[in-house]
Amino acid sequence: MTNIQKCGVIGVGFVGATCAYTLAVSGLFSDLVLVDMNRDKAIGEAADINHGVAFSKPCRVMAGDYADLAECGLIIIAAGANQKPGESRLELLGRNKGILSSVIAQLTAVNREAILLVVSNPVDVLTCLAQQLSGFPAGRVLGSGTVLDTARLKYLLGQRLGVDSRNVHAFIIGEHGDSELAVWSSANISGADLDDYCRIAGITKPADELSRIYEHVRDAAYQIIDSKGATYYGIGMAVRRIAEAIVRNEHSVLPVTSMIYGHYGVDGICLGVPTIVGRNGAEAVLDMPLSEEELAQLQRSANTMREMINKLDG
Repeated sequence: MTNIQKCGVIGVGFVGATCAYTLAVSGLFSDLVLVDMNRDKAIGEAADINHGVAFSKPCRVMAGDYADLAECGLIIIAAGANQKPGESRLELLGRNKGILSSVIAQLTAVNREAILLVVSNPVDVLTCLAQQLSGFPAGRVLGSGTVLDTARLKYLLGQRLGVDSRNVHAFIIGEHGDSELAVWSSANISGADLDDYCRIAGITKPADELSRIYEHVRDAAYQIIDSKGATYYGIGMAVRRIAEAIVRNEHSVLPVTSMIYGHYGVDGICLGVPTIVGRNGAEAVLDMPLSEEELAQLQRSANTMREMINKLDG
């Protein structure tokens, strides 16, 4: 029997450690278990976070091994090689496939009831692999998807239009990477059509402006990696948001990576699309309206993911 108040984090590099920190201060969990090949690193991260728990809600953070994950209701998989400057997420795949295989084998030996949240990149392909390797029901294996990309889009739109990003309603969907797309056709500012709001804001060429914002979102990770070597704060906060939806059984709509069966003309592939997220993980994929161009872009993104998986199988 698993305990949803107990969470495991596998891999405590920049991303995993930041996820552990955001989860520890979230108040969502009573226990966090940190597992890493470098046990001393896990011990140090656990101690560092524990020393600040007095400023937050009670949470026991410990360094452990796979056996300590047996009761965890949610397990974050952040193990993997770091993305190098100039390296695409897809180029990471060969280096991270072997790491994921080892992680899943050790994890499933002690726990077959948890929800798995994959954060390692390329997240869409690795989520597919995690589902195949674990044999878990598809809904209990999800990835961080385009949750962070969508937050980046909301932030940039909010900055440009002078509104709170929480009042911006728009999605980035598809691959968490180069083939992702912005869904402009249904984007709005608290119900006001985005194009109309752009005109109100004095933007005379909204298509050009929105294209620049999309490119900034798509390339944000590369720019951050070039500047500081890695991205981790944003994804740490995105993981906290996904965990919140699961633990609190919110049935929130988030563009997590989930297995798609027939939606958008795509079948048997994992992509970041609007999904109802609750206590059972990825509970239902939503068929949001897309323009013909957006649908074609999403299907191309799916084909990119399928090609990568076929190369792995080959």
